[in-house]
Amino acid sequence: MTFTLPDLPYSFDALEPFIDARTMEIHHDKHHAGYVAKLNAAIEGHADLAEMCPGTICSNLEKVPENIRTAVRNNGGGHFNHSVFWKVMGPGSSEPTGALASAIDATFGDLASMKKQFAAAAATRFGSGWAWLCASGGSLSICTTANQDNPLMCLDGYCCGTPILCLDVWEHAYYLNYQNRRPDYIEAWWNVVNWDAVGERFDKTACCCGAS
Repeated sequence: MTFTLPDLPYSFDALEPFIDARTMEIHHDKHHAGYVAKLNAAIEGHADLAEMCPGTICSNLEKVPENIRTAVRNNGGGHFNHSVFWKVMGPGSSEPTGALASAIDATFGDLASMKKQFAAAAATRFGSGWAWLCASGGSLSICTTANQDNPLMCLDGYCCGTPILCLDVWEHAYYLNYQNRRPDYIEAWWNVVNWDAVGERFDKTACCCGAS
């Protein structure tokens, strides 16, 4: 078994004008595909790792042989992170409902406050990385990670729960359209968040995988 690049659940241009088609094409077909290929190369000869879902690999890095751990961390993280990223976006955007909406209100006061805190975290993540909304025991928290790390890895204080929403703030995710204006990209991105998908992830936080 080897890992495969998941299809986008929408066309490259479906998120325009907020995220342009060319960025989506390069991001998915080049960057994400590269992480999948390098992950498969890293785990060659390790059948036990090939049978795990990416989320399980990320949450069990200490069990990965040391000579391939860095490659698996970087590329397994890249595969998991992007697989979640595509799923929590879509054309059009509504608002959170049900249990997710209640959890947002309980944790942050309201959706506007959550967005403000999340946007601040994403904007101030130094260099390349990700911003995350995570669930644990029905409560929510916001954190950021460097490079292709994610909260499942429980490294460097990252362990803040199961990711249900993420934003890629690597420059390749936005530079064609926004150049160095990361805050503008973050503000535009809220228009393509698929809150139904985020809500489904919140309802299934007992499962860490989220990608295949």
